[in-house]
Amino acid sequence: MSRPDRPQSAPSSWSTPPRPRSTTPLADYLDRPVPGAGPDYLVVPRSLAEAMPLRWQQVFAGLLADLHDAYGHLDWPDYRVVPSRWELLADLDEEQLAAAGYVADLTADGTLEYRDAAGRPAPDSQRALAPVEETLPHRGDEVPPPRPAPPL
Repeated sequence: MSRPDRPQSAPSSWSTPPRPRSTTPLADYLDRPVPGAGPDYLVVPRSLAEAMPLRWQQVFAGLLADLHDAYGHLDWPDYRVVPSRWELLADLDEEQLAAAGYVADLTADGTLEYRDAAGRPAPDSQRALAPVEETLPHRGDEVPPPRPAPPL
């Protein structure tokens, strides 16, 4: 019989739950270089989300429903997502340069000079986020099977 002045120890099957590795696991993950994540947005291509295994889709749909239930009252804008890559100015065509906020002009000596939207010169080694052709499957296209991700 235990003594009343001495606390009983918990049975060995009762263990304290493991402490979370982080209190911000999503931010920790998205702060790494991962496809579709930037400092302000996360883009999930619909074709890939719909090609996920059924269980993943069920979990993902539930998480999105929770997100929209919690924040649906906010004034959400519509978003326009444009596939883009960081490219050298020298590798961009006129349309891509304009979309990235740059122009290219020939100088008097015949060399190509790049300028930003404010008219400041930019080196041809400058990188800019420019629109590119979509490289991922579209809705309805065949999508390769997913590879399991390594544990976090």
